Amino acid sequence: MSVETNRLLPARPAGALANPLWRTAARLASGRAAARRLGILIFHRVVAQPDPLFPGEMHAARFEALCAWLAACFQVLPLDMAVRLLRTGHLPARALAITFDDGYADNHDQALPILQRHGLPATVFVATGFLDGGRMFNDTVIESLRRAPGTEVDLGVLGTHGIGRRPLRDAGERVQAIDAVLRAIKHLPPPERQAWVQEVHRRCGSPSLPDDLMMRSEQVHALHRAGLQIGAHTRSHPILATLDEAGMRDEILRGRAELESIIGEPVRMFAYPNGRPGHDYSATSVRIVREAGFEFAVSTAWGAAERSSDPLQLPRFTPWDRDLSRFGARLLMNLRRRQAARV
Repeated sequence: MSVETNRLLPARPAGALANPLWRTAARLASGRAAARRLGILIFHRVVAQPDPLFPGEMHAARFEALCAWLAACFQVLPLDMAVRLLRTGHLPARALAITFDDGYADNHDQALPILQRHGLPATVFVATGFLDGGRMFNDTVIESLRRAPGTEVDLGVLGTHGIGRRPLRDAGERVQAIDAVLRAIKHLPPPERQAWVQEVHRRCGSPSLPDDLMMRSEQVHALHRAGLQIGAHTRSHPILATLDEAGMRDEILRGRAELESIIGEPVRMFAYPNGRPGHDYSATSVRIVREAGFEFAVSTAWGAAERSSDPLQLPRFTPWDRDLSRFGARLLMNLRRRQAARV
């Protein structure tokens, strides 16, 4: 472990949040010493203030409270360390790892200071094609419909889906339109998907869109210097299962090479975009990741990792409950989930 990572791991607080009942429940849920299970949490954004369109999105105040509780009740470890300990049979009880996907700028601006205050390590999986002013396709859709000036938009036909005219009179109707568009285009090949994204933007009246949602290269480097681990997440966040083998290989290898040029160190961990086994990535995807020499890779299959888990298909899960007691209960239930899906 690097000196920087050590700075993220001070002694755990023993205040009111360090409820011994939660710690006992977490210890029991993580299994006996010879058969420990590792929970890996997945996050994407930590916005500064609650988002009116997506009130369930993680925001800074909520993440602050959650990190205080995690630090008090669990042993949060760097992902690579946790998986190595798991595979050698030495994982401590109550072990968790924290991960972020995509490379949003708020990972640096909001999440990093909170993680540092609570001494929590994390791994950030970055899709390099959106760094330095880029924007993910879903965010172009979201921001186009968020900022559309009218009370209705004609979205016509997207792919094989008839979207038609959509009312935009309030936040709820805008969210419904966003969901309909993303369902229609998410699994299209990247060039076709991008063409439809631009068409949605045009039909919304071409509103001005933000160019600072994703990190700059120097922010990725700053996360690395601060002790967070950086993992690969392809270049353009495609659904890998929709690509041929050459396309998969290009996305996976070029994304890693670009990250290594930013942080100046080997990148040994990978996250499959979208991450559902058999739907979003295939056995061919796993083989390419293995041949590329990645040590660990993570999916979005629910469950906890076990010693027998495929190190290139580790499960991840984050409860969606805003109430901390319900969040904790669902997290503990997931820790007891014995086998995650894999290809």
